[in-house]
Amino acid sequence: MGKVLEAIDSDLKTWIESQRLFFVATAPISTDGLINCSPKGMDTFRITGAREVAYLDLTGSGIETAAHLKENARIVFMFCAFDGSPKIVRLHGKGSYVRDGTTEFSMLQELFPSYRGARGIVRANLDRISDSCGYSVPRYEYVGERDTLLKWADSKSPEELTKYRNEKNAKSLDGLPGIATDD
Repeated sequence: MGKVLEAIDSDLKTWIESQRLFFVATAPISTDGLINCSPKGMDTFRITGAREVAYLDLTGSGIETAAHLKENARIVFMFCAFDGSPKIVRLHGKGSYVRDGTTEFSMLQELFPSYRGARGIVRANLDRISDSCGYSVPRYEYVGERDTLLKWADSKSPEELTKYRNEKNAKSLDGLPGIATDD
């Protein structure tokens, strides 16, 4: 069944890179706070080392991941096989949020497609890499990416994106600091 792995080897790297969807989960320190789990896709995940990963964070209506990482750095990524052999992989670690407009963001952005709505990059050093069976995960057929978020971002000027982020991404649902242009 499940096992803990020392690192992301070439076979696991190939498998992860073939997945079209992943989930990222974080939580605040407060036991009253909301746990967040978000689906991600669109070729935004990269393996940057045997125990290091990153993903391109696109502008959205929430900012939970960035806020939780600022507070406590805990993060987990989950990948599920929806076709082929059943498998689930979890990558637990400590993450950080790299804001758009920084030198570090500019250097890392080269790893990803150029998406106009990019607002940051989540980086994580992994403490635990594990897989499990995934026997109960249903099979699904991939039919294509949704382009709604990209079209939305493309329809906005840089000023409109900044205004949106300042309004919608300044605080998490629990009131933790998110991102704003005046951070």
